[in-house]
Amino acid sequence: MMKVIGINGSPRKDGNTAKLINMVFEPLKAEGIECELIQVGGTLIRGCLSCYQCVKLKNKRCSTKNDSFNEIFEKIIEADALILGSPVYFADITPELKALIDRAGFVARVNGHMLRHKVGAGVVSLRRGGAIHAFDSINHLFQISSMFTVGSTYWNVAFGGRTGNEVEGDVEGVENMRDLGSSMAFLLKKLHCCG
Repeated sequence: MMKVIGINGSPRKDGNTAKLINMVFEPLKAEGIECELIQVGGTLIRGCLSCYQCVKLKNKRCSTKNDSFNEIFEKIIEADALILGSPVYFADITPELKALIDRAGFVARVNGHMLRHKVGAGVVSLRRGGAIHAFDSINHLFQISSMFTVGSTYWNVAFGGRTGNEVEGDVEGVENMRDLGSSMAFLLKKLHCCG
């Protein structure tokens, strides 16, 4: 069974970003693909300490053990695809998602490029501006990791307000998320049958 992991970088568990990720999940689930949403925003995910223990040990883990990174990283490695979602914070992603990206990218690279040929998509919710920079921050992980990046009919962004409940009002954004899910399902099925 194919599996997609969605990472919510927003501290709001049921806010705009989580809603967007769940919109992407809808067509995936309709195709029989398992989906799991993991909450990262608002939790304690420490940044990379540059200790290089992952380089030395090559045990597919980060040496920092007092947060949930290794548990989340294990799920990412087991999954076929990864959706990273964040609201815009000062024209970029949340610090928790950035910490996860930095550590996941580094541990994966020094352990034989563990993310290579996985499927990835970034999703960004915003109030006014900064979405493309945040979107790029997410996509940099996919590109340097030799992942297949999925797009849609427009950038994978949608507008919502500060309360975290308005994103459903962005009709084009909602349609884009559902198309993104359909495109991801299409690619996963192609890779699964032929890989």
